[in-house]
Amino acid sequence: MDNPFIYGEIVPGAAFADREVELERLVADLTAAQKVFLISPRRYGKSSLVRRALNALSRHGALTVDLTVSSYSSYVSFLEGYARALATVETKWERARSWLADAITATRPELRYEVEDAGLGRFSVAFPAARTGREINRLANEIFALPGRLASERKRTVVVALDEFQAIDGFDGGSVEHALRAAAQQQRKVGYVFAGSEPSLMNKMIGPRRPFYKAGPVMRLDKIPAPVFAEFIEARFAASGIRAEPGLGVAFVDLGGNLPYDVQRLAHETWDDVRAAGGRRAGLENLHLTLTRLLAEQDTMFEAIWQRLTLAQRAVLRAAVLQSGRELLSADVRARHRLGGPSSIQASLAALVKQDLLQKEGPQYLVVDSLLREWIARKTY
Repeated sequence: MDNPFIYGEIVPGAAFADREVELERLVADLTAAQKVFLISPRRYGKSSLVRRALNALSRHGALTVDLTVSSYSSYVSFLEGYARALATVETKWERARSWLADAITATRPELRYEVEDAGLGRFSVAFPAARTGREINRLANEIFALPGRLASERKRTVVVALDEFQAIDGFDGGSVEHALRAAAQQQRKVGYVFAGSEPSLMNKMIGPRRPFYKAGPVMRLDKIPAPVFAEFIEARFAASGIRAEPGLGVAFVDLGGNLPYDVQRLAHETWDDVRAAGGRRAGLENLHLTLTRLLAEQDTMFEAIWQRLTLAQRAVLRAAVLQSGRELLSADVRARHRLGGPSSIQASLAALVKQDLLQKEGPQYLVVDSLLREWIARKTY
């Protein structure tokens, strides 16, 4: 029996918890060629939700394109990846090459088909002649027009998913947003989902005086309801032939901070340990044994993270763990944990958020990684 819990990659349908309402809404909006902004903190299952929506749309005849913006190191490399993803909707290499060569006139593209292992191939696109800002902008305008051209020529809805969309901000400032918005608003048969995992930056990008202001509906992912998630975990254990003791699902959700990535990680590793021991039941003792193993395996990495922090940041991070991220600026908490003044605490909090160690949820500052949270609680003073 394969492990029923998946983390660290796109989660397939059977292992995907809840999100029925969000999935239905996203599919409906994209079917109607809306330009949707999907915003959530990291580890909430955003990318897996987008992939499920694309799969559903593809089954109903839509042409889908999926791209992770943060994977690219420059604006031109992003444009190359975007062009390649759109061109390879054409399954035949010759058709893909001629389609893209006809569509791009701003520069001469280099198009290759590279044969890889097992006879499989990969279509590569490069624009080496696009060097100046003016040349790159002309190229971008043509590439951003491609989804509309594809929808018109194939007479089918096209859906484009740009994951980690906030990374666009690092390429060429607002000019990328202007060009992409100008193209998207003309494409009546193209749905877009602009998905981002840095809520503060995404909120700025859709705010007033930015190109994407009121460009389309905004979806914000909340945490999965804890009872629903706990029931899902216990059901997945049972379906795999290992019975979860009552309350185990709640323990996973609580220890994992109700973050899909962390909860699935703990469940995955506990299932592996129980199965390796030949067990048919899983309980709190198994969870604790697995947690102890994971903390030992991560000890060197967590120690390195801790050593990189300033003393003030260490104190604030430890206080955030012990106070569940609440009232860190109050006089009582500052005295109890020997913190500095409010301005010093705020500076440390900002630095810890920037380093992706803390995230702000309402009035709370929560540790992003539940294992790091447990390590700090057990190993630091």
